[in-house]
Amino acid sequence: MALTLMILSTLFFSCAKEGADNGTDIGPGTPADSTISYIMPEESAPHEGTWLQWPHEYQYGKTYRNRLDETWVAMTKALVQGEKVHLVVYDQSEKERVTGLLTNNHVPLANVDFMIRKTDDVWVRDNGPVYVKDKNGKLLIQDWGFNGWGKKADYKNCNQVPSEIALDRNTPRIDLNNVMINEGGSVEIDGNGVLMACKSSILNDNRNPGMTQQRAEAIFTKYLGVTKFIWLEGKAGLDITDMHIDGFARFANNSTIVTMSEDDLAYWQVPDKDITILYNATNKTASAYKFVEVPLTKNEVVTKYGKDVGKGSYVNYYIGNNVVLVPNYNDPNDAVANNIIQKLYPGRKVIGIDCRNLFANGGMVHCVTQQQPK
Repeated sequence: MALTLMILSTLFFSCAKEGADNGTDIGPGTPADSTISYIMPEESAPHEGTWLQWPHEYQYGKTYRNRLDETWVAMTKALVQGEKVHLVVYDQSEKERVTGLLTNNHVPLANVDFMIRKTDDVWVRDNGPVYVKDKNGKLLIQDWGFNGWGKKADYKNCNQVPSEIALDRNTPRIDLNNVMINEGGSVEIDGNGVLMACKSSILNDNRNPGMTQQRAEAIFTKYLGVTKFIWLEGKAGLDITDMHIDGFARFANNSTIVTMSEDDLAYWQVPDKDITILYNATNKTASAYKFVEVPLTKNEVVTKYGKDVGKGSYVNYYIGNNVVLVPNYNDPNDAVANNIIQKLYPGRKVIGIDCRNLFANGGMVHCVTQQQPK
């Protein structure tokens, strides 16, 4: 595990977001109470599409880009079957290169569109737009602050992505840059008013100095529509994210949590206290959640270029309209995990996405995808 954590702590490079647009902005609206103003649809709700930020050479070089292209092609090919795929590419040259990659791999382009914008990296889950609905059901983009997981990586290009998407797509934007730094991978919602997160990320002074748990809860209630919280302590400094929840615990629905066995959680360095809190969690009606355990990989993951990066998690999957993209690692447990997750989503087809090279850079499928609800 030490090797995995060392890798995770040096990676997860990303994208940033700073100033406000004009025209569609709604403004900070810093909450003074816990009144619900917006609701975030759960990931499994119907999508208009999925956003991806395509790897490029301009931050970490061509080798980095080339090692990841195959995973992005596979994700796009799987998703276009049931929804649009919105690709953020660095420049016109990259648009032409990516178009060629997709065409050569027989990916239909009818459901693909491009937005040319500079990015620092690929982690759109953390820096990208968060889509919510207001009380009238109108879809808006929330533009939370992003600072490279506590200024550990370049972020200023990526921090602009939500505001640029809002402007490009003429979608109203709620500017929360001065309200909270909040990465998408740091929170899980169950679709019925419950949020699960690690304090080590959200309440870390490298993101939100001096922020109290009470203050964070008021913000999440107002802007995401949640009223109950499952707080794990997490472990600051464990990796570049300071322990995002979506690597080891996810809501399958409002009654089920997908996670790992206690031994695997310990391997993942989840504190003992957090394991107890997790397994004793209850939903909005105080009913115990059902737990589905997915194993880690049987063996330590070896990338396609021969680097050993520790055991991989399958929990970091992404729910599309008619597919579920599950991280796969050329490991005997790929089939085991795919089968477990398939049973959770009988109306969708599980597709394994080779994440070996992506995992070597600190993330998996959920980390690099962001849903746009209908």
